[in-house]
Formats: sequence, structure tokens, C-alpha cells
Amino acid sequence: MDYYSKALDFAYNPSHARWLSPLLLGAESCICAFIIFRVPYTEIDWEAYMQQVSQYLDGERDYTLIKGGTGPLVYPAAHVFIYSLLYKLTEGGKNILVAQAIFAWLYLAILTLVMACYRMAKAPPYLFPLLVLSKRLHSVFLLRLFNDCFAVGFLFVAIYAYQHRVWTVGSVAYSFGVGTKMSLLLAAPAVGMVLLQALPLKRAVSAAFLMAQVQLTIAFPFLPVNPLGYLSRAFEFSRQFLYKWTVNWRFLDEQTFLSREFAIALLAAHLGLLLLFSATRWLKPSGQSLPTFITSLWESRPLLMHQQTSLRVTPTHVMTSVLSAMAIGLLCARSLHYQFYAYLAWSTPFLLWKSNLHPIATYAVWALQEWAWNVYPSTNASSAAVVGCLLVQVLGVWWGTAKDFEKQSVE
Repeated sequence: MDYYSKALDFAYNPSHARWLSPLLLGAESCICAFIIFRVPYTEIDWEAYMQQVSQYLDGERDYTLIKGGTGPLVYPAAHVFIYSLLYKLTEGGKNILVAQAIFAWLYLAILTLVMACYRMAKAPPYLFPLLVLSKRLHSVFLLRLFNDCFAVGFLFVAIYAYQHRVWTVGSVAYSFGVGTKMSLLLAAPAVGMVLLQALPLKRAVSAAFLMAQVQLTIAFPFLPVNPLGYLSRAFEFSRQFLYKWTVNWRFLDEQTFLSREFAIALLAAHLGLLLLFSATRWLKPSGQSLPTFITSLWESRPLLMHQQTSLRVTPTHVMTSVLSAMAIGLLCARSLHYQFYAYLAWSTPFLLWKSNLHPIATYAVWALQEWAWNVYPSTNASSAAVVGCLLVQVLGVWWGTAKDFEKQSVE
């Protein structure tokens, strides 16, 4: 085998990811340490998080009365419990170095899990360097200490569990992620499609009830005091972000950005894309149209037919469905802040691969996106690049997966 053939084998053969992953993780450990000790920490939300959880630890249970320097508490209860633990581990939030060390370990743990998910989906090794090269993602974890870091961790725990067909663990992890930050609700349609095809209807419904029970359990300390207050703050769908902080739609004028018509257009686009992917991509394991699939849920299907459908819910399909749903939601979001890159950085290489882009094009789109998310404050050019790269991923993965189940039956 000549050197060129060896290089191609190294780049494309998924088996090489087994030894490439630990090498990258080792390098990342050194990079994380360098960043913590050499790059100044930037305060954004950490102090507000600590102020809010200190009120909870002091006995406050009315969600509408918990506030911090940046405003009221607007995250679900799992966020409160996670940062209450961090409050105790960091001397009331004052020991930033310990907090950064915890987030470095969190970053490395999630990265390990992400690589495992990629390997389960048989992704080629040439994607793996992109998982460790993001300047913005290091900043989100190590220099900002955002709660999105925990939310994305729960998301990949859920993906990994679903890939291994451990449905209960995956459902609990996903619900904990939603309970940390409701951004993960963007993946809910794809999660539902995965469960409805992989499991009998009763078990899929049981998984949904389990997720609801997790939400009730973590919210229990607050529900007896002010249940409506908790729901309105933890899941504040009417919340509007300021135009000056937006990363994605800066190239629009502020009047258009804040208009009701623009909000409705984004919602319509979101619903339309969800319907398109549901009908033509996420339901591919069933081999049915969306109306037929909905009808069949209420009919008794032969066991063999269900087993065949379930086996076609492969690790690759699970990951493609969930990550594409997140990308659709981010594309149609009215405003993205820099911490939202946590949901995108580890998704983009996979989605570009599933778009069947050439590796050079994959690296080019990734680089453009990384540049755009590192421009502060955002500009017309950077925000257009953010939206453009998301559009490439969403439309690309839809186009690139058109013949997935025509090429293979079961992985």
C-alpha cells in the first residue's frame, strides 16, 4: 500500500478513530490547562448564577422571587441543583480556579462521550480534529462557565444511550438536559420519532411519561409554593433577547428583528422544516409515509414488522435525527447568544459529513462558522455567515441522507 492509500485509509477508515481519540483527548487536557492558567477568566453569568442559587440555599422556593445581577432566574430546576453543588464546591462561587477545573473535567468527559457517539455512528477519523479545535467552545466551557455546558452533556448522554438502545437511561438523561436549559426542547420532535419507531407504542408513551416525571421530580421543591410562577420562569417561551446581543440575525435591521411578522415567519419555517424532516427523513426506518405511520400507531402491527423497523433505528440514524433537529431549531431561532455554540460545535462536523460534502468543503464550512462565532460583537458579515452555515447543514443533511436506507438495511 503506497503512502497516498495509507493516508486515505487513515482519514476515512472508522476503525482508526479508536486510537486517534485518546491522542486528541491527551492534547486537549494540555490545552485546557494552558487556557485556565494563561487566559484571563471573563465574568458574564457566573456571579448571577451564584446569587440565584444562594437564595435557594437560604430557603427561597418561589421561583419568581429568585433573582441575580443579570435578572430573574429563567432556567429550570436542574440548573439550580447543579449550580448549588458548584456553589458549595467553590466556596460560594468565589474560587473561580476550582470552578474552571470542574468545567475542564466536564469538557473532557463530554468530549470523550461525543467521540464515542461519532464512533458508534461510524464517522470517519478526518472529522475528529474538528471536535477539539474550536476556540469559542473552549471559551464557553473554561472561561464563561455557562449552564449550556451541562445541557449539551446531557444531550450526548441521551444520544449515546439511545445508540446503545438503552432507552430508559437516554430518556432520563434527555429530560435532565431539558431540566437544565429548555433549549434541548429543540430536539424533542426527533427524540419522539426515534422512540416511536424503536419501541412499541406503549413503551414509547411510557418513556414520555418518564420524562415528564423527571421534570415533576426536579421541580417538586418549587411547585407547592408557586407552580405557575415556576413554569412561567423555567420555560419562558415569550422571552425576547436584545438585538445588540444577537449572533445570528444582526444583518437585519432592528425593526425587522423585533417585528411580530419576523417571529411568525421563523416559527412557520421551523414548523415547516420539522414537518419536512419528519415526513421524509426521520421516518425512514419505518418505510412509511407520515399519515400511514400515524395511523399504524393505533393498529396492531405484526411483531416481525416492528422488529424490522426497530433494528433500522441505527446509531447513525439516532445521531443524525437528534442533531439535525437541534440544527433546525438553531437556524430558526430568533436570537442566538455565544453560549449556544455549545449545541453546535460538536454537531457541525457530523452533519456536514452526513451532507456528503467533500472533506475540504467540510473543513471550509466549519472554519467559516468558527470565525463567525468568534467575531465580537457580531457584524452583518459574521451573522450572515452564522445563518448561512446553519442553512448549509440543515439543507445539506436533508439532501445527503436521501438514499441512506436504500444503500443499507441494518447496520
